[in-house]
Amino acid sequence: MSGLPGPDPEAAYYQAVEEYFVSRRGEPLILSNADWHLVRKWRTAGLPLRVVLRGIGDALDAHAQGWSRERKVRSLAYCTREVEAARERWERALGRGRDEGLDLSAALEGLADDLERAKGMGPRASKTAAALVAELRARAEGGRGSRLEELTGWLAGLEDRLVEAIRDDAGKTEVAAVEAEVEQSLEPYRRRMPPRVLEQLRQESVTRRLLEARQLPRLSLFHLASGEERTE
Repeated sequence: MSGLPGPDPEAAYYQAVEEYFVSRRGEPLILSNADWHLVRKWRTAGLPLRVVLRGIGDALDAHAQGWSRERKVRSLAYCTREVEAARERWERALGRGRDEGLDLSAALEGLADDLERAKGMGPRASKTAAALVAELRARAEGGRGSRLEELTGWLAGLEDRLVEAIRDDAGKTEVAAVEAEVEQSLEPYRRRMPPRVLEQLRQESVTRRLLEARQLPRLSLFHLASGEERTE
């Protein structure tokens, strides 16, 4: 691991929300701690970036047409209602089984396929992955009957089990190296974001790197719905 770290993929979500909001607002603005925590809330709820940006855009479009348009929007919280409306539309689309190409059953089957193709898995992680494959395929049969919030939490639990097994197999040296790499990648955000948001990013980034080293994607609908490419 050498050279300057590239932009952190998990932090890119936060950065994209900040840049879009500030650009649409029309004047420079430093997001407050409350704003960053709001972005964290959307991220941990599994809202794809495109859904959040759509809500922000709708809110600022409405403001531009309203009687108070001469007043600048000073907080991202102004966009909360429209982001929630965009979320509801997205969840209804998922509830019908599809959202711009994302089929829930097919997504779960795809994650099971990824686990079966994974390379470099240690003994405990291999055993855990085999168990998760069976659970994913069984859940895929339910498909449309799954509530988004429940399914998101369930997938997060599967990922936690897998990453715990990977950590045990990897040992302290590899995990410490990954954590050091993450600290480097998050350095540009350290003075801008509150500690709780940074800690969330730290955990997400370590998880991503441990999975990517075994040619695995994140086990989440969020990353699929955000348009991330699948690991080949």
